[in-house]
Amino acid sequence: MTDTPDNSKSADNSASPVERAFRLLRFIADGGSTANLSDVARQINVNRVTVMRLLESLKAAELIEANPTGGSYRLGMPFLTLAASALGGSDLTARARQVLAGLVEKTGLSSYLAVLEGTNLIYLLCETPDTPLVSRIRVGSRIPAHRATPGLAMLAHLEPAALRALYADHPHDDDTPDWDALLLALDIVRNNGCAWSYSGLEAGIDSCAAAVRDSRGSVLAAVSVAGPNTAFAADKTLHQTAENSIKAAADALSRSSL
Repeated sequence: MTDTPDNSKSADNSASPVERAFRLLRFIADGGSTANLSDVARQINVNRVTVMRLLESLKAAELIEANPTGGSYRLGMPFLTLAASALGGSDLTARARQVLAGLVEKTGLSSYLAVLEGTNLIYLLCETPDTPLVSRIRVGSRIPAHRATPGLAMLAHLEPAALRALYADHPHDDDTPDWDALLLALDIVRNNGCAWSYSGLEAGIDSCAAAVRDSRGSVLAAVSVAGPNTAFAADKTLHQTAENSIKAAADALSRSSL
């Protein structure tokens, strides 16, 4: 069989198989749908038949898996485990593992470490209590930064010019934030020293996050805790405990990054 797809004129035939596979993995990680292979081929600049072969190879290697919501794929656990292992070698993530475990112990809530990539938020680490998992967020989850507390916590520490530059090339779609509402939300985060969400990202899930910064004040990451709103309703002290704990955790990680 020869590669003679509908996008042969634009396909990058000089790219190595590894580079092509990485393009497809990046496309999937960004939330791209593989339902239309011709569209995928155009977007990552390879042949349609090559896309088919890459999908089969990545599935066989368990680097991608069928998305439960249907119609596409998501990164597979072996890929995410490999990425987490690589990240675990850095001082920040090694320290964060200890801090996240402490947050779980203090609050009884799930705890996370996340970073910004452009206007998206990527969850790198997660620690969960010994209770049924109530959140869909897991290691490798990628969502628009303005929709979740870790993203808001990090965006709040950007200079106005840097924030506008970050969103200058943001595509206008359903995930485009309302600029005035975003600026107001970031002001609240700066005043409070942390970001709170009440069923904002997931129904029934409350979350608190704070930014981790280096010695120059540059944002490195964010730590967060999240749990069912019923837990906060049952324990009136949990809100303050979560806020105090997340601020202390962010400060501890910031100091360790000096």
